[in-house]
Amino acid sequence: MSDAAPRSRQDQAKEQAGRQAARYVEDGMRVGLGTGSTVHWTIVALGERRPDITCVATSLRTHELATSLGLSVLSPDEVGALEIAIDGADEVDAELNLIKGGGGAHLREKIVAQMSARFLVVVDESKVVERLGAFGLPLEVLPFAPGVVLDRVRALGAREIARREGLSDNQNLLFDADFGTIDDPAALAARLEAIPGLMEHGLFLGDQVERVLVAGTDGVREIVNPRVSG
Repeated sequence: MSDAAPRSRQDQAKEQAGRQAARYVEDGMRVGLGTGSTVHWTIVALGERRPDITCVATSLRTHELATSLGLSVLSPDEVGALEIAIDGADEVDAELNLIKGGGGAHLREKIVAQMSARFLVVVDESKVVERLGAFGLPLEVLPFAPGVVLDRVRALGAREIARREGLSDNQNLLFDADFGTIDDPAALAARLEAIPGLMEHGLFLGDQVERVLVAGTDGVREIVNPRVSG
C-alpha cells in the first residue's frame, strides 16, 4: 500500500500539459528544454519515448533530469539553432506575453527561446491572467553594483524589490520586482534592457510564442498565436 499523498488536480493538470507538449517533438529535432514543474513532465515523457533528438537545457537541474533519463544534452554553442523549445511560465496574458523566471533560469531560458524556430509554453490554467504583474518580475543582476542597478529599476516604477536567497546558475544575484499591473510589457522590457548590469528580466513578449498549452480540469486547450503560427 502506497504512503504517497494524493496528487492535486493542479499537479495532474501540469503533467497532462507537459506530456501533450512532448508530442510536438519528432526524431531528428534539436530541442530546447525549459525549467519548471510543468515542463518537467515534457522531459519525463521524452525520456520515456527516447526520440532521436539533441537537447539544450535551460538550467543545471533540467540538464541533470534530462541526462538521467537518457536524453542527449549539449551546450547552446554545440547545437547552434533549435527547431523547437518548450518551457513553462509564471503568468501568460491575453496577448501571450509571459512572466518567467520563478525558478531563476530566465536568462538561459530567453537565450534558448530565441535560438528556436518554434517556442511552445506549457502552463496550468492558474497562470493565465488578463494582464501581467501579480507574480512579480524576476531580475538577474550582476553582483558588481546591484544597488545602482536596482535604483534604476525603481525609477521605472518598481514599488518593491525583494532579493532571493542563493545565486543563479550564472552566479548572478536574483531579485523579484513588484511593478503592479504591467500595462505595456514591451515598453517596460525595452527600458529594463537599457540598464547596464541588469543581465536579464523575466518579460518574454508574445511575438515569439507560437502556442500556449493550458491544462485545466477539462483537459488541455491550446492557444495558438496567429502572429507566429502559419
